[in-house]
Amino acid sequence: MAALTTTWKVSLPCTRAEADMLAEDQLFIAGSDSTPTIVASEIDSKTPDAWVIDVYCQIEPDAALIDNLLQLSPSAEAAAFEPVVEMLEDEDWVTLSQQGLEPLRAGRFLVHTSSDQPSADPKLTNLCIDAGQAFGTGHHETTMGCLQSLDRLKRTGHRFRNIADIGTGTGLLAFAAHHLWPDAKLIASDIDPISVTVTGENARQNAIPLGNRRSQIRLVQSNGLDHPALKQRAPYNLIIANILAGPLVGLAPQIAAAATTGTVLLLAGLLSRQKAEVVRAYVREGFRLRHTQLDNEWPSLTLVKSKKYGWRRKAHQRKSPLAPDYFGEI
Repeated sequence: MAALTTTWKVSLPCTRAEADMLAEDQLFIAGSDSTPTIVASEIDSKTPDAWVIDVYCQIEPDAALIDNLLQLSPSAEAAAFEPVVEMLEDEDWVTLSQQGLEPLRAGRFLVHTSSDQPSADPKLTNLCIDAGQAFGTGHHETTMGCLQSLDRLKRTGHRFRNIADIGTGTGLLAFAAHHLWPDAKLIASDIDPISVTVTGENARQNAIPLGNRRSQIRLVQSNGLDHPALKQRAPYNLIIANILAGPLVGLAPQIAAAATTGTVLLLAGLLSRQKAEVVRAYVREGFRLRHTQLDNEWPSLTLVKSKKYGWRRKAHQRKSPLAPDYFGEI
């Protein structure tokens, strides 16, 4: 059990659109001496546009942090809403926050927290991910859709030996890929150093080997695919990017440069209304959409790099046997 500490909580209402943007804006409010933990949640399913932002921090929030928090919710600022500040004493808030997270099934995967018992069903793969400072516990439609898409790729006979997970969050999708293709080389990256640290902790909790060899996961902090290790390992047979629509569009040229003919690309973190823009960005780079996994308004897109485009090094011009290059649904 984590040590009991005094925690401060700041709450204010927001719209769903503002909650969707939270992952992009979260670093903006980290202006105090402690890194806040930010949680956005739906208040009532009957009012799907009514959400709330809760920020937990270890020291009393100052005026600057509260002002920055208000900028995350323009609707609350326009309504002159004053954030509610509470002091929460002597509670293990990480554990308490996990009590509402029920184990979830996605394909062959069961995602649970350390507060729950893993499944004894041999047909299921247990993945333990605790709520914390990094995004991606598996309890969001984008992550669930990615797990289902990965499971579908395995069921349809795909084999991958070189995999990259861009924007890994808690490492959940990288862990799932490791279970599905245990002999693959796998690298997972995130722009947030906290995410890289959390992924390492989660890997140890799930007995996932870390390292630079095949059957291990290498962790790097990187803005997109800028890290030298990401460039050196390219081209990849499978690239996973569960981030947000804006960064996905911006990363299209980098991701395309790290792909080869037949590379399978799994994209998520976008809303249905953003799908067309994201797909266009990747079609321009030589990808073709082959499958859409839709969970509520959150699609997970599976694309394939076409023959017309490919990795530019001469040594990699030959056809890859590890992923299909046809243009039917996969």
